[in-house]
Amino acid sequence: MLDVRHLQVLRSIAQEGSLAAAGRALHYSQPTITHHLASLEAHFDARLVQRGPRGATLTELGEALLPHAEAVLERLRHAELEVRELAERGTRTLHIGTFPTAGALLLAPAVKRLHQQGVHISLTEGELPLLLRGLRARELDAALVFSQPGDSPDLDEDFEVHPLLSDPLLLVMPEDHPCAALDQVSLGDLRDTAWVGAADPHDPCDRLLAWACGQEGYEPLHVMRTDDYAVVQGLVAAGTGVALVPRLALGPHRPDLAVRPPARPDLAREISVAVLRSTSAGAAQELIEALREQAALITDRWAAASVQVA
Repeated sequence: MLDVRHLQVLRSIAQEGSLAAAGRALHYSQPTITHHLASLEAHFDARLVQRGPRGATLTELGEALLPHAEAVLERLRHAELEVRELAERGTRTLHIGTFPTAGALLLAPAVKRLHQQGVHISLTEGELPLLLRGLRARELDAALVFSQPGDSPDLDEDFEVHPLLSDPLLLVMPEDHPCAALDQVSLGDLRDTAWVGAADPHDPCDRLLAWACGQEGYEPLHVMRTDDYAVVQGLVAAGTGVALVPRLALGPHRPDLAVRPPARPDLAREISVAVLRSTSAGAAQELIEALREQAALITDRWAAASVQVA
C-alpha cells in the first residue's frame, strides 16, 4: 500500500527542487526524506526522481505520478477540514461556485433550502473559467456551469454533471430597429449592424456569436464592451448597437427594447451543476434537487411568457 507521506515527499521534491529543501519544507530530516522516496520507488520498482549536483527533478514516471499524488493529498486535506468542521461546529460547509447570471434566479432558492437543512454555504462568483479551475483544484464542491455549441466544460471522472435547463440567447435591439417587427431574426440580417459585447472578447457568449455569424459569412463588429448586462441593455436602447444576451440575464421587460429569438434555436447555454463525487451525499443531493426544482419553475415561467418575448 502507498503511504501518504511518500506522496507528500514526491510533491515536495517537485516543488522545492532538491531532497534537502523538501526535507526543510516538510520538517523531515534528510534520512527520512531518502527513506520515503526509496520506499515509493521500491513500490513502483522504478526511479521517480533524478538526483544531481544542482538538485533533484522528477523523471518521466515521477511526472506521471505527480498529478495523482496531488489529487490524493488535496482530497485528504478537504476531508480533514470537513470532518473537523463537523466535529467542532456540528455542521459542514458546502463550497459552491456560480457565474453571475445564474446566481440570483437559479442558485439563491437552493441556498435557502440548504441553509434550512443546516448546511453552511461558502459562495464563489466568477466567470466559467474561474469556476472550472476551482472545481479541478477541489476548492469547490459544486458549481453551476454551462456548455454551448463547440464549447463544453472539461471535467474528469471525479465529478458528476447534472443538467438543469437550457438558457436561450436572445437578440436585444432598439424598439425601432428594422428587425424588431420580425418574429425571429436571422443573424444574416444583422450583417451591417454594430454589436455591444462583453469586456473580454473571449467571453463564451461572444465566442458563440462569432461562431454563429461566421456561419453567415461575416465577423460581428463590436463598438462597445461591458460585462454588466444592465449596461448592455442601456447601450442598446440608446441606439449604439444590438446584443446577444442570455435569457437569465435579461431582467425586467423594458419598453424601449425589442427582444427577439434568433432564427437558430441552437444558440443556447445548457446549464448544469457539477458536483464533486466526494461531496457529502446528503448535501449534494439537497443541492441538486433544489436546483432542479428552481430550474423547472424558471422553464415554466419562460414558456408562459414566450409570447411577450417574441
